[in-house]
Amino acid sequence: MYGSASNGARRPRTARAICARARGVTGSAVAGALLVAGCSSGGGADDGDPQAGPTVRQRPESVAPYWVDPAGNAARQARAYAEDGKSARAAQLKKIAEQPVAEWIDSADPRGHTARVTKAAAAADRGALLVLYNVPQRDCGQYSKGGAKDAAAYRAWLDGVVAGIGKRTATVIVEPDALAHTVSGACAAPQLREERHRLLRDAVTRLKRLPGTTVYLDAGNPDWIRDPGALVEPLRRAGIGEADGFALNVSNFQTTASNVAYGKRLSSMVDGKHFVVDTSRNGNGPLRGSGDERWCNPPGRALGEAPTTMTGHEKVDAYLWIKRPGESDGQCRGGPAPGTWWPSYALELARNTKG
Repeated sequence: MYGSASNGARRPRTARAICARARGVTGSAVAGALLVAGCSSGGGADDGDPQAGPTVRQRPESVAPYWVDPAGNAARQARAYAEDGKSARAAQLKKIAEQPVAEWIDSADPRGHTARVTKAAAAADRGALLVLYNVPQRDCGQYSKGGAKDAAAYRAWLDGVVAGIGKRTATVIVEPDALAHTVSGACAAPQLREERHRLLRDAVTRLKRLPGTTVYLDAGNPDWIRDPGALVEPLRRAGIGEADGFALNVSNFQTTASNVAYGKRLSSMVDGKHFVVDTSRNGNGPLRGSGDERWCNPPGRALGEAPTTMTGHEKVDAYLWIKRPGESDGQCRGGPAPGTWWPSYALELARNTKG
């Protein structure tokens, strides 16, 4: 489960206290301190300006102990809309901007990227939520193809991630789709499958050696590998025994109820491991109908349950926004490249969300 003894004794600092302390910092540290706290340097949202974008503060630690980035895509877009007088749009994007979303670690600078995020999270007395997505032959050559060029390059990249986390608190989702692709599809070839299992195990082992890191190994979604028993041996080979648990529904739209039911079945087959569910875009469930690209920028979707560790299920450690709402799945249905911020899609997700 989330958390570690390293941060359990600290009392969370309020945003007001962090802002006050940040404004007392001199020199180049000022900008970073204010950014982490979600503070303004004067005027704007902190002074109650109704035309300013949302002031992004951390969620209560007891509800969602993960860092909310005050400079995330949704927050920046909301501020831009507010400055242009588009207050209704700004209000909609506030639904995304105020929630913690995962940071997908850069392939080019893993140490620097990871360190920046984990340091910012630590400064706000929260844990970083990270995703590793760089395994060789990533996504089996589909929209998100890429990844490290080989096993050696992946391990070197992993070294950077581990160094960037250090002793800080982090929850890490390990390689979405990678394991399920070894069960179904082109990446199930024996040679590739064995190498991938070794790399996933290496990632789990290295991360679990860190003092404040919680690790979940991705296990696809209920509509992909419909028999959870097919995942048991691959999960064992990939290091589920050392991991804290597994992750479901990353970047997908299956309902929370179906994921919880599926996860409980899978958990019973892997020694009662706990799991997390990506609820970032499953508010309206999956797109109905046939077709291989129901997962790719489907219309009519909505945000799901807000990130929280209060799930009401013993085996479900958290509902998380692992996929970043408003970022494209790929160049389908008019979308930009995978991972690119797409304001119109973000607005659709928010508008379709009740409340």
